[in-house]
Amino acid sequence: MTSQLNVDTIVDKAGSGGTNIKVGNDATYVAEGGSANSNNLVQGLAKAWLDFDGSDNSTDDSLNIASVTDSGTGSFYPNISNNLNSVNYAVSGNASWTSNAGAGAVMSIGAGTAKTTSQTRCFIYGSDGNSSSYDALDVMPVWHGDLA
Repeated sequence: MTSQLNVDTIVDKAGSGGTNIKVGNDATYVAEGGSANSNNLVQGLAKAWLDFDGSDNSTDDSLNIASVTDSGTGSFYPNISNNLNSVNYAVSGNASWTSNAGAGAVMSIGAGTAKTTSQTRCFIYGSDGNSSSYDALDVMPVWHGDLA
């Protein structure tokens, strides 16, 4: 027999507010639109993301990022706080700036260096036809994979 729990709020035993909810790797959820179910909730979540200002090397916001190592113009290494399980993860992202009228920025992930479970090189260069590197104002990589 199956059962269903209908509640408005889940709180801790003391009733003081929020609580930690543990979700297993095989948790099932109803997909957007309600037409399909999936059992990969945990794998589908971003494991790290970063909103970084390369012009002054400041982190605007992040998830699971300990620090960012600047390794030259347009080149930096985000350092992941809780390592990924293996180097078989996906990283995507975007970079842009407003001070260079008519030019966009392209972010290359990896950029000639091997990924590790704790770090991925990001390299920013112009999309305006030249190969110069730039310290972009808004750099936003996202990591998907399994945490260690």
